[in-house]
Amino acid sequence: MMAIPEIRECMPPVSQSYPLWRQLAYRWRRVGAMAVLLGGWAVSPLAAQTVRKSQPGMVQQQIAGTTVTVAYSRPVARGRTLFGGIVPWGKIWNPGADTATAITVSTPVRVNDQPLAAGSYSIWIEPQQDRWIVIFSRAHPVFHDPYPKGKDALRLTVIPRAGEHMETLAFYFPLVEAKGAELVLHWGNVVVPLVIAVP
Repeated sequence: MMAIPEIRECMPPVSQSYPLWRQLAYRWRRVGAMAVLLGGWAVSPLAAQTVRKSQPGMVQQQIAGTTVTVAYSRPVARGRTLFGGIVPWGKIWNPGADTATAITVSTPVRVNDQPLAAGSYSIWIEPQQDRWIVIFSRAHPVFHDPYPKGKDALRLTVIPRAGEHMETLAFYFPLVEAKGAELVLHWGNVVVPLVIAVP
């Protein structure tokens, strides 16, 4: 552990004959010097940590009296073939990285006209070339791999649509109305829409 030198050794004592404003300024300089020393000592171990390639993100939307929150990590395409490439067709995948992507709804809602109880769920997707299966799992929180079998709360068949290239995976709400909203997953040129309605 790095030794912290005493401030008294770094600066000469202030004369009591100085004006009060000079004495106060001197003492503030001493406090600042101590903060710099302590800050450098405390932060230096953090610099050694590895920065995540997939940064954490979150989107939250109010729909009437309901709050919908999606927390996820954001992988980057980096020129790779996404669907049918690093994400195989027909294999259940978590749309994110690290901890599994999670959605929380504060009240019961309907997703693509199917009921979903209030609570937190991990999100899983089985991409297929013509349609995708979106799964809301009661397993939460969990790691993004493997898929937790037998914990499904809701399964939906969703038809994706084409969109402009999105380099970093994103969840967002392109449309919000009084008692409903569209939540989309967008990565590469693929947009997977979910319509959320509240009572």
